[in-house]
Amino acid sequence: MTIHPSFEFVRTAHCRDRKVNNCPEVATNVPGVVALRDSERPATVVTMSPESWRTLVAAAKAGEFDQTA
Repeated sequence: MTIHPSFEFVRTAHCRDRKVNNCPEVATNVPGVVALRDSERPATVVTMSPESWRTLVAAAKAGEFDQTA
């Protein structure tokens, strides 16, 4: 098992409802690293640079990953 720095993961306000179990979680507290994980699989952590994170967020906001289109 990989040891990760002390990431402090947070969820969006929508996912803080206890009825919602499968939420993406993001940690930005470790300098130079953005960490992502699925709340249902917390042991699997994906890390990226802040620049890559900005690119991903911009693409999501632009609808690049819209599954309904």
